[in-house]
Amino acid sequence: MTDLPARVTLHEEGPREGFQFEKTLFPLAERVRFVDMLSATGLSRIQVASFVSPRMVPQMADSAELFGAIAKPSGVRHTSLWLSEKGYRQAAETPGVDLSGLILLYASDAFSLRNNGCSADEMRRRQEDWIAMYDADGVDIEAIYIMTAFGCNLQGDIPFAALDANLDWIASRFAGRALPVIYLADTVGWAVPTSVTTRISYVRNRFPDARIGLHLHDTRGAAMASFLVALQLGVTQFDGSVAGLGGCPFAGHGHGAAAGNICTEDMVFMAHEMGIETGVDLEALIEAARMAEALIGRPLPGRVMHGGSLASYRNSTPTIGKRT
Repeated sequence: MTDLPARVTLHEEGPREGFQFEKTLFPLAERVRFVDMLSATGLSRIQVASFVSPRMVPQMADSAELFGAIAKPSGVRHTSLWLSEKGYRQAAETPGVDLSGLILLYASDAFSLRNNGCSADEMRRRQEDWIAMYDADGVDIEAIYIMTAFGCNLQGDIPFAALDANLDWIASRFAGRALPVIYLADTVGWAVPTSVTTRISYVRNRFPDARIGLHLHDTRGAAMASFLVALQLGVTQFDGSVAGLGGCPFAGHGHGAAAGNICTEDMVFMAHEMGIETGVDLEALIEAARMAEALIGRPLPGRVMHGGSLASYRNSTPTIGKRT
């Protein structure tokens, strides 16, 4: 076990991944209020929306309008997701989008076909065009995502050979370039602490100096345990979703109520209790989570949003021995 990091960075994805998973189309004004609440919590990066097919993901059809309406406080980057060059161009032309160059790779052919309409090998080929596109526009490539890195509902277990195909591509294409953060994405909730340990170690054996990030889903209840193990391994970059919003609409889960992304405020709580800084105001984040639950209209899986932080208990007057 290595020393715990002094600080971690959390990238909030609730406004995008959370609302794209819902079948209801929520009012723009309420989503603006939600993003603005998140922007006041100390989070430094918030993925607000995606630029994707409105036919496939109608919940994101008004992404440009959402970016145009949210507040833009200093120190907060409002990013977006795209799955194609067309989506990137839409994001680049939208005022208010903080462009962050992403490379998207797949360890599962089946999921790549479902999510992007092409094989994993073809997606790697397309990323070469993305690199050229980013370079031409002067956009820094900040992250490489290997999706379904731990397992796939559509294809099953993911062998290390499937990771190697992506790691070989990364080694070739980023030779002589700054290596972005490599995110291992547990897209459909297969990761457990042992697989997190082995796969992080596997990537570090290939890239000893690489910064590793995790994108965890809590579909089967193992995300927080996986987060803890990653902290013990020195990982400092994590995606999360306030209140546990989200999940992939193309994941093929057996039950629609399967939990979504790892909960941001639960990670913040654990990190703070372990002496790890996040820069996030936990109480403000809990209020944003509760607002999300009220907006969605059903109980959401976050724990700390329901149980509360420990601040009020630590600051309360002891009542032991007092008669009522």
